[in-house]
Amino acid sequence: MRTISSKMWQRAILLTATAIFVLGVPPRTHAQSGTPPPQQPAAPTWPPPKDGDFAVKDFRFGSGEVLPQMNLHYATLGTPQRDASGRVTNAVLILHGTGGSGRQFLQQQFAGELFGPGQLLDATRYFIILPDNVGHGRSSKPSEGLRAKFPHYDYDDMVRAQHLLLSEGLGVNHLRLVMGTSMGCMHSFVWSETYPDFMDALMPLACLPVEIAGRNRMWRKMSLDAIRTDPEWQNGDYTAQPRGLRTAIYMLLIAGSAPLQMQKNLPTRAQAEKYLDDQLQARLASTDANDFLFQVDASRNYNPAPQLDKILVPVMFINSADDFINPPELGIAEREIAKVKRGRFILIPISDETRGHGTHTRARVWKQYLEELLRISAK
Repeated sequence: MRTISSKMWQRAILLTATAIFVLGVPPRTHAQSGTPPPQQPAAPTWPPPKDGDFAVKDFRFGSGEVLPQMNLHYATLGTPQRDASGRVTNAVLILHGTGGSGRQFLQQQFAGELFGPGQLLDATRYFIILPDNVGHGRSSKPSEGLRAKFPHYDYDDMVRAQHLLLSEGLGVNHLRLVMGTSMGCMHSFVWSETYPDFMDALMPLACLPVEIAGRNRMWRKMSLDAIRTDPEWQNGDYTAQPRGLRTAIYMLLIAGSAPLQMQKNLPTRAQAEKYLDDQLQARLASTDANDFLFQVDASRNYNPAPQLDKILVPVMFINSADDFINPPELGIAEREIAKVKRGRFILIPISDETRGHGTHTRARVWKQYLEELLRISAK
């Protein structure tokens, strides 16, 4: 584990603010928001993170495939605290979405609302853990060399790897809170069923606790098919990114869109088309087709619905009404949360503050519910 300098930390904030995440939150440009770009980046109110890497030897996936060495990258803020029995009492695990990384949470809209002095997850009081999941960020992934021969991981594998990182890599034997967005939202449900005694509370943001089916499965399969049916893909042994990746990115832009904000900030054809072109080029520059295929396909076995009644801890489950991926008219969230003994579902109405699926990272919209969850789960 290493600590980055203040200068490196400011640069990391800039890089994070401009990164593009597959199912995360594409940052708005200043042209969209109508405000001039700042001359200097605002100094973060939260302490700089410490980066680290944890190597797992001969990790066996659910498919039976084995990776001789799996690297799991992570960042932490704060210091773990233990009670008299040695149990960690202040650890918070925050899990990112498909195509993202732990550093997507080190932005003003998330860390600036939660990790600063006196805030709900004040990093001087909590030990915050931001892992890069396998296949993502700076952890082991197909594009590092194995390409299509990389083990075909799923959400169960990813959660098991997270547990190893905590228990063996960081010495964390208990979590005060598990929070996750999008894919991380789904991971939090897997966590609560796989390791039900490991946490005090659960906060899933922007997902549904059922098998991925209907339109949600269709757009994912369309994205995967766009790459796999492209002759340039060459079964993963391409020398240049296949053109099908372009179609997959188009699908992602629609899935993560926020219609109200887009109509407001892109009111002309020229503005809308420029935004599309800019987003496409940025995402093509930062996305690898094999990584993308594995990331999206990892959801194939997800289905926590049959065991929701086994969840022991308080659950504050939150979606937004303008989420294309998890549309509220399905009524699934309300139906399924009724199976959770201490569960509550919140649907955030569409407003000028919501950002479609990306509302999950705008903490100011939902942090009052986090405050309530921390209060009712305090021991």
